[in-house]
Amino acid sequence: MRNTEVARILERIADLYEIKGENAHRVLAYRTAASHIENLAESLEEIAKTGDLKQIPGIGESIAQKIQDILSTGTTPTYDELKAEFPEGLIDVIAVPGIGPKTAKLLYEKLGVSSLQDLEQAARDHRIQNVSGIGPKTESKILRAIRIIHRQGKRMLLGTALPLAEDLTTRLREDAPVEQISEAGSLRRRQETVGDIDIVIGTNNPNAVIHAFTHLPQVYEVIEEGDSMSSVLTRTGFRIDLRVASMDNYGAMLHHFTGSKFHNIKLREMANARGLTISEYGIHRLDTNELVISGRNEEDIYGILGLPWIPPELREDKGEIAAAARNALPKLVEQQDIQGDLHVHTRWSDGSNTIEQMVEAARKRGYRYMAICDHTHHLKIAHGLSEHDLRKQMAEISRLNENLRDFRILMGSEVDIRRDGTLDISHGLLRQLDIVVASIHQRFKLDREQMTRRIVRAIETGLVDILAHPTGRLINQRDPYDVDLERVFQAAAAYSVALEINSYPDRLDLNDTYARVAKEKGIKLVINTDAHNTGELANIRYGLAMARRGWLEPSDIINTWNLEDLLTWLQHRRAHPAFPP
Repeated sequence: MRNTEVARILERIADLYEIKGENAHRVLAYRTAASHIENLAESLEEIAKTGDLKQIPGIGESIAQKIQDILSTGTTPTYDELKAEFPEGLIDVIAVPGIGPKTAKLLYEKLGVSSLQDLEQAARDHRIQNVSGIGPKTESKILRAIRIIHRQGKRMLLGTALPLAEDLTTRLREDAPVEQISEAGSLRRRQETVGDIDIVIGTNNPNAVIHAFTHLPQVYEVIEEGDSMSSVLTRTGFRIDLRVASMDNYGAMLHHFTGSKFHNIKLREMANARGLTISEYGIHRLDTNELVISGRNEEDIYGILGLPWIPPELREDKGEIAAAARNALPKLVEQQDIQGDLHVHTRWSDGSNTIEQMVEAARKRGYRYMAICDHTHHLKIAHGLSEHDLRKQMAEISRLNENLRDFRILMGSEVDIRRDGTLDISHGLLRQLDIVVASIHQRFKLDREQMTRRIVRAIETGLVDILAHPTGRLINQRDPYDVDLERVFQAAAAYSVALEINSYPDRLDLNDTYARVAKEKGIKLVINTDAHNTGELANIRYGLAMARRGWLEPSDIINTWNLEDLLTWLQHRRAHPAFPP
């Protein structure tokens, strides 16, 4: 059973406990355990074999036993008992904004609402407003929230949400008296998908800011409008929440609404131990509620706890607070560190631009090198190159390099890994390339052992420099391969193969969790765009986001190195005893 399946059951237990009105600490314990399991790189089954599930953060004796039950039988008695008490559809009901566990339980008991469909029908029939303590206004908000859920559908890709947020913030700077502005929430933490967009603004004129926000051309409907916050729905179905702060507590507001929830809880616990409490309104004394600092900037919030500022991408309660306390936070990779892109396509296969055009775009970005890695002939749908065509392309690259100064085009290829793990180009030709990128584009449904052997065998040829989009996932479209990544990582470490963080917004593969595991195993990574046109070179920022969330520093990433160091690394790895002569 996959980690995500176990995490999902623990989340449902938490949901059902919340509906039942169980102790808040118990609910939080299950949610915390689910979060840690979902972000594990190792297989729960393997950890369970050693009998050491309690080594996972947030898992004690009781939850460890339930995990053992789930791994053995697919369920646990606690979950079965809770499901017998309440319909599972109530979980969807409490997910509706404005409906908490108590209201969900009340609607279930009074109106028999046990699903999102029941809730919508009850609201349309105006039965909800007759339930004591709810009323017509709440009923109207529920209908509106359901309408938003239907319009939103899947979570937004980071590559969709970030440009939208940037467009909004640019317009607000132009149209309103904005002093400071930033996206917040999961978008600011650069999660691969976001449910909605949060924006925090510091201003001395909140009414003018909110008016400008609700009248932006992207706004389809104003959901809520108040003195210090507003929520709107865009014409494309995305929800945007705006929070307005005074200049004195802008940092506290931004910190609070950036999250994550678990990061903020850990900081509040630290503050409580010092007799303080943290909120979006600053830091107060716990006993007297006296204001200590209003929180003009985020550094104030961390500083009063004796911590340095923590980058938003790290705020997931994955050890960042302990690292900050011992002054051991990583120096995260930045855009300016990237020296080149080692996986781009051209018109030679399925790209839109010539080699010259891709090179010119790379030089404008300040890069010093670029690897042309068009597809090989096995991938016919992408007009993959035959060996004859690849040799012709290599000759063209050699000719172009003769006229370039301070820039190098590397001869490369994105070689298909066949079902049996062999490569789609002869070894003799591969040895002539500057760089070999290998990947899978077909037969995604092999079983775990077959897929693992396939990838490991390709690595063991010694001819692969980079393993591209290693898990094969497409966010919201296709699950990762069923593959034993531990064995893939072992092979990559043994053969000095770099693992790619593919920056395509629907790939982001490796993800942040696996990138951090690779780093801890001493494996080098590379942030590539897999660009098929000049515009897609800008997608590098999404790969950078995953790298930063994975705690990566420039030294972990081969395309932060200068050309000489990169070529030296390639030569050294090809001097490996396993590399074919």
